[in-house]
Amino acid sequence: MRIVNLTEETKNNILQGLLKRSPSQYKEYERTVTEIIENVKAEKDKAVFELTNKFDKWDINASNVKVTREEIDKAYSEVEPKLIEVLNEAAENIRVFHRKQLRDSWFFTKEDGSILGQKITSMDSVGCYAPGGKAFYPSSVLMNIIPAKVAGVKRIALATPAVNGIVSPVTLVAADIAGVDEIYKVGGAQAVAAFAFGTESIKKVDKITGPGNIFVALAKKAVFGQVGIDSIAGPSEILVIADDSANPKFVAADLLSQAEHDELASAILLTDSKEFALKVNEEVIAFTEKLERKDIINKSLDNYGYILVADSIDDCVDAANEIASEHLEIITRDAARVMSAVRNAGAIFIGPYSSEPLGDYFAGPNHILPTNGTAKFFSPLNVDDFIKKTSIISYSKEGLSNVHEQIEYFAKAEGLTAHANSIKTRFE
Repeated sequence: MRIVNLTEETKNNILQGLLKRSPSQYKEYERTVTEIIENVKAEKDKAVFELTNKFDKWDINASNVKVTREEIDKAYSEVEPKLIEVLNEAAENIRVFHRKQLRDSWFFTKEDGSILGQKITSMDSVGCYAPGGKAFYPSSVLMNIIPAKVAGVKRIALATPAVNGIVSPVTLVAADIAGVDEIYKVGGAQAVAAFAFGTESIKKVDKITGPGNIFVALAKKAVFGQVGIDSIAGPSEILVIADDSANPKFVAADLLSQAEHDELASAILLTDSKEFALKVNEEVIAFTEKLERKDIINKSLDNYGYILVADSIDDCVDAANEIASEHLEIITRDAARVMSAVRNAGAIFIGPYSSEPLGDYFAGPNHILPTNGTAKFFSPLNVDDFIKKTSIISYSKEGLSNVHEQIEYFAKAEGLTAHANSIKTRFE
């Protein structure tokens, strides 16, 4: 990994490099995605089936696009019992955490009898996406579906690519454990378009969530407004703030846990110790040689791997807030103080035994997190993503009488006399 001193210039250069990985930068794919969306919008099933046949190379049709109960039951027999047990344990941890996020409707009454409040309602339908081409991530299936289920969404559908018409058994098992209602063997931009506009076989949804490749990300961006989306996911990233009290082997292992995702993944260490930086780099080199995905790791580290040496841990925190990483680990003597100073991060892992994969798989908090600096204004996927908040206003005659002149004046100041008349007419 490149070891450089943390300066304003190096920080800005790194930030610019990281932002180039954003799906918004891949303009050359947008025309293709737009064509797919318009095709599905116009031709519905016909377009979805033709595109799936073209890209996934199997004969899909109305009779086999939807996963059957028999296919799900068969999947259970093809997944190791130990993995099913672990999936169930992880699912329960995710449920417990997300149930804490549930909120109630609330109302309050003013002295004049007027009532104000907020009504909480779950969404009617959600479409979750799960990758299924080059990789399968049952953990993401759990993280997508369970918060929606906890929120009370009436209909939860999953779209995922099939290989020769067969969906990964572990994906089916994870979806069933999470409580999915429907599963479709469709991937890519065509799956997003089908969820957004509906087809003869795939009913429209109100919101689309879940990570995917660049075509899925751009498709979600394109249909936003027609439906809701969670976010536009970019490549994975980890940032570690550590001082010389940390174990360099632990830190190196954690950095590599994200670098192995793909060549665009980012792994950054911020430290106030040059000696510690050198030790971590030695461990990174040693680990990489032993790991199966070392080719991917090497490309990732060559492109987006840095060890930044700062004058102080406070400077590390300032840089971390600028970078706003998806995953942030804090392994320092005063980790609680450092954590309190962090403003921008998708998820924060505190201490030497809170390794990032703990959050990926098992702890319970959601691992679908904001990337590419969007942690400055986005949150992890959560129960709030699957509910709507509706304002409730019920004024008494006395309540409106007390304020009608102010409202009329305000409306006239905006040049909206019909607004003013709507209030005034009640007191003439």
